[in-house]
Amino acid sequence: MVKYKNSLKLLKQLDWKLIATLLVIFTFGIVILSSATHANQTGNYSRLIKQTVAFVLGLGVILFILIFDYNFLGQYYKELYVVSVVLLAIVLIPGVGAIRGGARSTLSFGPLDLQTAEVVKFTFILSYAKIVEIKKGKMDNVKDIVRLLMYAAPIIGLLIAQPDLGTAIVFCCIIAGIIFTAGIDYKILRKAMIVGVVALPIVYLCIDPYQQDRITGFLHPEDTSIQGNYQVMQSNIAIGSGGFTGKGLFKGTQNQEDFLPIQDSDFIFAVVGEELGVIGMVVLICLYAYFLYRMLRISVESKDEYGALIAVGVASMFAYQIIQNIGMTVSLIPVTGVTLPFISYGGSSVLTSMASLGLILNVCMRRKKINF
Repeated sequence: MVKYKNSLKLLKQLDWKLIATLLVIFTFGIVILSSATHANQTGNYSRLIKQTVAFVLGLGVILFILIFDYNFLGQYYKELYVVSVVLLAIVLIPGVGAIRGGARSTLSFGPLDLQTAEVVKFTFILSYAKIVEIKKGKMDNVKDIVRLLMYAAPIIGLLIAQPDLGTAIVFCCIIAGIIFTAGIDYKILRKAMIVGVVALPIVYLCIDPYQQDRITGFLHPEDTSIQGNYQVMQSNIAIGSGGFTGKGLFKGTQNQEDFLPIQDSDFIFAVVGEELGVIGMVVLICLYAYFLYRMLRISVESKDEYGALIAVGVASMFAYQIIQNIGMTVSLIPVTGVTLPFISYGGSSVLTSMASLGLILNVCMRRKKINF
């Protein structure tokens, strides 16, 4: 009976405002996805059903994650790190990894595809947050920071080898968020930023030609002969034509007549702009802002350093994906294949996002000590 009562106390400590915001964002996404997939015209609701099933399964994943104290999971950080490396390496084996979107990043199980990097987001945050926590207090010079970055190097290297630069940048943001929160010396941070800027030309020369084209296209948006510029131009036309109030749900011509490319995933924010206008875009951005705020608040209220680093790692992941997707849709950032969390179509993305959210709720639920 005592254990039951204490379990209820743990559930009461959940951030129900964060959960409510998630439900609103997902509902918003299902409505927009129904337009982006033309379900209203074709009567084919299969992708909406798959998206909803993935979300429901994600709720089950969250409940499962909440059973285990995140500190218990953190004890296996070495094993989780090895699992992360193996999952990213295995897809590079010809005949094992399937090529999707030009990248060998997926395991195929008949009709189902699993992008292993999505799972690794979860395992990597748990392992890297523990590594940084252990090294806390030993981050006073460049040598110490380089050692921390060496743990992340195999992960980033394997992602670039696929090649999946967009996901690699997501992991870089997770790493940066965790290290920054752990208390990096600002002098080192300033030096790192200078080195990063100086290294940009070298990075440009090392990436694949199609990725160079995306950067070139960003710098020359008027040239539609450059790969990716056509998509961005159509996205801008869609958003611009939506005006302040939008054309109305299911009435966006760029979307409904398929001028807008990948409108159910990468460029779904353009559907919001065309059909719901500035009002719809601002509402969604405000929902995301509050969503991130709740996560950062959980980090601040965490009972220990490890929990705070986990929460920041997850928040950094979501923040980058949101900013990158919206930014590329309105041509403020070069195009990469990053989806809009809980809005874009994709079962793997939804499940991983839910699992990551489960980590934050785990930290939240245990921010106050309860004796069983």
